[in-house]
Amino acid sequence: MIELAGLTKAYVDAGGERVVFRDLDLWAADGEIVVLLGPSGSGKTTLLNLVSGIDLPTAGAVRVGGVALTALNERERTLFRRDQIGFVFQFFNLIPTLTVEENLLLPLELSGRDTAAARRRALSLLAEVGLVDRAGEYPDRLSGGEQQRVAVVRALSHDPAVVLADEPTGNLDRDTGRSILALLERLARGAGKTLLIVTHSEEAVSMADRVLVLRDGKLSTP
Repeated sequence: MIELAGLTKAYVDAGGERVVFRDLDLWAADGEIVVLLGPSGSGKTTLLNLVSGIDLPTAGAVRVGGVALTALNERERTLFRRDQIGFVFQFFNLIPTLTVEENLLLPLELSGRDTAAARRRALSLLAEVGLVDRAGEYPDRLSGGEQQRVAVVRALSHDPAVVLADEPTGNLDRDTGRSILALLERLARGAGKTLLIVTHSEEAVSMADRVLVLRDGKLSTP
Protein backbone atom coordinates (compact mmCIF):
# COMPACT_ATOMS: atom_id res chain seq x y z
CA MET A 1 0.00 0.00 0.00
CA ILE A 2 2.91 2.36 0.81
CA GLU A 3 6.22 2.13 -1.01
CA LEU A 4 9.13 4.54 -0.67
CA ALA A 5 12.12 3.71 -2.86
CA GLY A 6 15.51 5.39 -2.83
CA LEU A 7 14.07 8.36 -0.98
CA THR A 8 16.30 11.36 -0.39
CA LYS A 9 15.19 14.61 1.25
CA ALA A 10 17.53 17.57 1.60
CA TYR A 11 17.06 21.26 2.34
CA VAL A 12 19.33 24.08 1.26
CA ASP A 13 19.67 27.12 3.51
CA ALA A 14 22.26 29.72 4.38
CA GLY A 15 24.31 27.10 6.16
CA GLY A 16 24.45 24.84 3.11
CA GLU A 17 22.68 21.55 2.38
CA ARG A 18 21.00 19.63 5.20
CA VAL A 19 20.21 16.03 4.35
CA VAL A 20 17.32 14.57 6.36
CA PHE A 21 17.73 11.11 4.88
CA ARG A 22 19.30 9.57 1.79
CA ASP A 23 18.37 6.47 -0.26
CA LEU A 24 15.73 5.41 2.24
CA ASP A 25 13.37 2.51 1.49
CA LEU A 26 10.11 1.78 3.31
CA TRP A 27 7.01 -0.26 2.60
CA ALA A 28 3.76 -1.01 4.37
CA ALA A 29 1.38 -3.73 3.20
CA ASP A 30 -2.36 -3.38 2.79
CA GLY A 31 -3.95 -3.45 6.26
CA GLU A 32 -0.62 -3.38 8.12
CA ILE A 33 0.12 -1.25 11.18
CA VAL A 34 3.66 0.17 11.13
CA VAL A 35 5.06 2.18 14.05
CA LEU A 36 7.91 4.56 13.32
CA LEU A 37 10.09 5.56 16.29
CA GLY A 38 12.99 7.96 16.43
CA PRO A 39 14.40 10.95 18.29
CA SER A 40 13.10 14.48 17.77
CA GLY A 41 14.47 16.00 14.60
CA SER A 42 15.17 12.67 12.94
CA GLY A 43 12.74 13.34 10.08
CA LYS A 44 9.70 11.30 11.10
CA THR A 45 7.17 14.05 10.33
CA THR A 46 9.02 14.85 7.10
CA LEU A 47 8.55 11.22 6.12
CA LEU A 48 4.79 11.44 6.75
CA ASN A 49 4.63 14.61 4.65
CA LEU A 50 6.26 12.72 1.79
CA VAL A 51 3.93 9.73 2.11
CA SER A 52 0.92 12.06 1.98
CA GLY A 53 2.22 14.13 -0.91
CA ILE A 54 2.27 17.33 1.16
CA ASP A 55 5.97 17.53 0.32
CA LEU A 56 8.07 16.04 -2.45
CA PRO A 57 11.40 14.22 -2.08
CA THR A 58 14.65 15.55 -3.47
CA ALA A 59 15.04 12.17 -5.16
CA GLY A 60 13.33 8.79 -5.15
CA ALA A 61 9.79 7.48 -5.60
CA VAL A 62 6.69 7.61 -3.39
CA ARG A 63 3.84 5.24 -4.23
CA VAL A 64 0.60 4.88 -2.31
CA GLY A 65 -1.90 2.30 -3.47
CA GLY A 66 0.11 1.92 -6.67
CA VAL A 67 -0.11 5.65 -7.47
CA ALA A 68 3.22 7.44 -7.94
CA LEU A 69 2.73 10.66 -5.99
CA THR A 70 5.99 12.05 -7.34
CA ALA A 71 4.49 11.95 -10.85
CA LEU A 72 1.44 14.04 -9.87
CA ASN A 73 1.18 17.81 -9.87
CA GLU A 74 0.22 19.71 -6.72
CA ARG A 75 -3.51 19.76 -7.46
CA GLU A 76 -3.55 16.03 -8.26
CA ARG A 77 -1.69 15.26 -5.03
CA THR A 78 -4.17 17.36 -3.05
CA LEU A 79 -7.13 15.50 -4.55
CA PHE A 80 -5.45 12.15 -3.94
CA ARG A 81 -4.74 13.09 -0.33
CA ARG A 82 -8.36 14.16 0.27
CA ASP A 83 -9.65 10.91 -1.13
CA GLN A 84 -7.18 8.27 0.00
CA ILE A 85 -5.46 9.48 3.19
CA GLY A 86 -6.72 10.17 6.71
CA PHE A 87 -4.72 12.13 9.27
CA VAL A 88 -4.53 12.09 13.07
CA PHE A 89 -2.43 14.88 14.57
CA GLN A 90 -0.88 15.57 17.98
CA PHE A 91 -2.98 18.71 18.53
CA PHE A 92 -6.23 17.26 17.15
CA ASN A 93 -6.65 19.97 14.43
CA LEU A 94 -10.40 20.07 14.80
CA ILE A 95 -11.99 23.23 13.37
CA PRO A 96 -13.22 25.19 16.42
CA THR A 97 -16.11 26.92 14.59
CA LEU A 98 -17.60 23.58 13.46
CA THR A 99 -19.49 21.15 15.66
CA VAL A 100 -18.22 17.62 16.21
CA GLU A 101 -20.58 16.33 13.53
CA GLU A 102 -19.56 19.04 11.07
CA ASN A 103 -15.88 18.25 11.66
CA LEU A 104 -16.59 14.60 10.84
CA LEU A 105 -18.55 15.38 7.71
CA LEU A 106 -16.03 17.86 6.28
CA PRO A 107 -13.73 15.15 4.80
CA LEU A 108 -16.79 13.59 3.13
CA GLU A 109 -17.69 16.90 1.54
CA LEU A 110 -14.13 17.56 0.39
CA SER A 111 -13.75 14.09 -1.13
CA GLY A 112 -17.16 14.14 -2.81
CA ARG A 113 -18.48 11.31 -0.64
CA ASP A 114 -21.13 13.30 1.21
CA THR A 115 -23.95 10.80 0.79
CA ALA A 116 -26.59 9.67 3.26
CA ALA A 117 -24.85 6.30 3.63
CA ALA A 118 -21.47 7.96 4.27
CA ARG A 119 -23.01 10.26 6.87
CA ARG A 120 -24.58 7.30 8.64
CA ARG A 121 -21.23 5.53 8.66
CA ALA A 122 -19.47 8.57 10.16
CA LEU A 123 -22.06 8.92 12.90
CA SER A 124 -21.91 5.18 13.52
CA LEU A 125 -18.17 5.52 14.11
CA LEU A 126 -18.86 8.40 16.50
CA ALA A 127 -21.27 6.17 18.41
CA GLU A 128 -18.63 3.45 18.47
CA VAL A 129 -16.26 5.77 20.35
CA GLY A 130 -19.02 6.81 22.75
CA LEU A 131 -19.48 10.40 21.59
CA VAL A 132 -22.63 10.39 19.49
CA ASP A 133 -24.39 12.42 22.19
CA ARG A 134 -21.75 15.17 21.73
CA ALA A 135 -22.27 15.50 17.96
CA GLY A 136 -23.81 18.97 18.22
CA GLU A 137 -21.14 20.41 20.52
CA TYR A 138 -18.05 22.41 19.63
CA PRO A 139 -14.56 21.00 20.19
CA ASP A 140 -13.74 23.36 23.06
CA ARG A 141 -16.46 21.70 25.13
CA LEU A 142 -14.65 18.34 24.91
CA SER A 143 -11.67 17.06 26.88
CA GLY A 144 -8.37 16.41 25.10
CA GLY A 145 -9.06 12.68 24.97
CA GLU A 146 -12.55 13.26 23.58
CA GLN A 147 -11.20 15.62 20.93
CA GLN A 148 -8.63 13.03 19.87
CA ARG A 149 -11.35 10.37 19.64
CA VAL A 150 -13.24 12.70 17.30
CA ALA A 151 -10.02 13.23 15.32
CA VAL A 152 -9.55 9.46 14.94
CA VAL A 153 -13.12 9.09 13.68
CA ARG A 154 -12.63 12.02 11.30
CA ALA A 155 -9.52 10.36 9.87
CA LEU A 156 -11.59 7.28 9.01
CA SER A 157 -14.89 8.96 8.08
CA HIS A 158 -14.21 9.21 4.34
CA ASP A 159 -12.98 5.58 4.15
CA PRO A 160 -9.36 6.29 3.14
CA ALA A 161 -6.93 3.56 2.17
CA VAL A 162 -4.17 4.89 4.45
CA VAL A 163 -4.23 6.55 7.88
CA LEU A 164 -1.21 8.58 9.01
CA ALA A 165 -0.88 9.43 12.70
CA ASP A 166 1.71 12.00 13.80
CA GLU A 167 2.36 11.76 17.56
CA PRO A 168 -1.34 11.05 18.25
CA THR A 169 -0.76 10.73 22.02
CA GLY A 170 1.81 13.51 22.41
CA ASN A 171 -0.68 15.99 23.88
CA LEU A 172 -2.40 13.52 26.21
CA ASP A 173 -1.68 12.01 29.60
CA ARG A 174 -0.40 8.44 29.65
CA ASP A 175 -3.68 6.68 30.41
CA THR A 176 -5.64 8.69 27.85
CA GLY A 177 -2.89 8.18 25.30
CA ARG A 178 -3.03 4.43 25.87
CA SER A 179 -6.78 4.41 25.27
CA ILE A 180 -6.37 6.44 22.06
CA LEU A 181 -3.80 3.99 20.72
CA ALA A 182 -6.12 1.08 21.50
CA LEU A 183 -8.98 2.87 19.76
CA LEU A 184 -6.88 3.69 16.72
CA GLU A 185 -5.73 0.09 16.45
CA ARG A 186 -9.25 -1.32 16.83
CA LEU A 187 -10.85 0.98 14.27
CA ALA A 188 -8.01 0.71 11.75
CA ARG A 189 -7.84 -3.08 11.94
CA GLY A 190 -11.62 -3.36 11.84
CA ALA A 191 -11.71 -1.33 8.65
CA GLY A 192 -8.63 -2.99 7.13
CA LYS A 193 -6.67 0.26 6.87
CA THR A 194 -2.94 0.63 6.47
CA LEU A 195 -1.79 2.65 9.47
CA LEU A 196 1.55 4.42 9.81
CA ILE A 197 2.14 5.91 13.26
CA VAL A 198 4.97 8.31 14.09
CA THR A 199 5.48 8.41 17.83
CA HIS A 200 7.86 8.65 20.77
CA SER A 201 5.61 6.30 22.72
CA GLU A 202 7.07 2.88 23.32
CA GLU A 203 3.54 1.75 24.24
CA ALA A 204 2.60 1.94 20.56
CA VAL A 205 5.04 -0.88 19.84
CA SER A 206 2.67 -3.52 21.22
CA MET A 207 0.01 -2.69 18.61
CA ALA A 208 2.35 -2.78 15.63
CA ASP A 209 2.79 -5.46 13.00
CA ARG A 210 6.20 -3.95 12.36
CA VAL A 211 8.35 -1.39 14.17
CA LEU A 212 10.99 0.78 12.52
CA VAL A 213 13.42 3.32 13.95
CA LEU A 214 14.53 6.41 12.03
CA ARG A 215 17.88 7.66 13.26
CA ASP A 216 20.74 9.48 11.54
CA GLY A 217 18.88 9.35 8.25
CA LYS A 218 18.52 5.57 8.24
CA LEU A 219 15.73 3.10 9.01
CA SER A 220 16.38 0.06 11.17
CA THR A 221 14.53 -2.40 13.35
CA PRO A 222 14.76 -1.95 17.15
